[in-house]
Amino acid sequence: MVSARNKAASRAGRTRKSPIQQIVRHWQWYVLLLIPIALTVIFKYWPMYGAIIAFKQYNGGNMWDAKWVGLKHFQNFFKTPVFWRIVKNTLIINVYYLIACFPLPIILALSLNICRSNKLKKAVQMITYAPYFISTVVMVSIISQVFHQNFGIINMALKRLTGTTVNFLGKKEYFYHMYVWTSVWQFVGYASIMYIAVLAGIDPTLHEAAIVDGASLFKRMLHIDIPGILPTATILFIMNCGSIMSIGFEKVYLMQNTMNQATSEVISTYVYKQGLKGAQYSYSTAIGLFNSAINLIILIVVNKVAQRVGETSLW
Repeated sequence: MVSARNKAASRAGRTRKSPIQQIVRHWQWYVLLLIPIALTVIFKYWPMYGAIIAFKQYNGGNMWDAKWVGLKHFQNFFKTPVFWRIVKNTLIINVYYLIACFPLPIILALSLNICRSNKLKKAVQMITYAPYFISTVVMVSIISQVFHQNFGIINMALKRLTGTTVNFLGKKEYFYHMYVWTSVWQFVGYASIMYIAVLAGIDPTLHEAAIVDGASLFKRMLHIDIPGILPTATILFIMNCGSIMSIGFEKVYLMQNTMNQATSEVISTYVYKQGLKGAQYSYSTAIGLFNSAINLIILIVVNKVAQRVGETSLW
């Protein structure tokens, strides 16, 4: 018996291929793998060496010759009068968007999954997916036209009903709502695609068994569909939390004006103004590095919490 095991082990050892032989045998897969690796290294990791200018007084030219100033730019950012305002605006917009937008794609996917009319399902999918393919510039232009105080369709309806109009784009207290809910309208349909795909992969025999046991449609959704998409939802939630200090620059900048700047000035727009317009390269890099560090900390904390609460996490 022992000799038979030894022979089997020796045969397995002879048939086991080295890593180089494995690469040669499956070289096509490794060639395909080289493309995303190269893109990641070139556009993600290679530019990281430029972050060193956050600790130098860089004004152009060779950054290695710039004077080392340590944490001076970080201290200047923390002491600036607008620090708490732009951090608060960034957090409010992102947390508001996360709360508003994260559950809606799940609700939409669950609703489409139980919809029995294929025509209605396709129509809803087309209507909700379409806004995602509108560019940011066109989207802001549509928002400006629809909510314009004088000839926008919303204010025209308000004027007929109440006799007054509202400057949605000019009042600072409306900016958060304008940004978040127009973003929800634009992205909720596209964000539901992944959940729809996960629901389509759930074993249909589970629903068949539940129907035999007399489970209603709501109970099947509660005990089969929702647990089925919960791991995917957890991963997406962790990733969204990891970018909670980041916000799309283009839309905020295009919607920003002098009247709503108190609530529309966020970290990304401030970095653009200080770095590109003001040519303060080291200062703006320090702000960006601070922003990335906070995002990384939040990602690690949320991932750790998800790991302890449930069984799903990024690592």
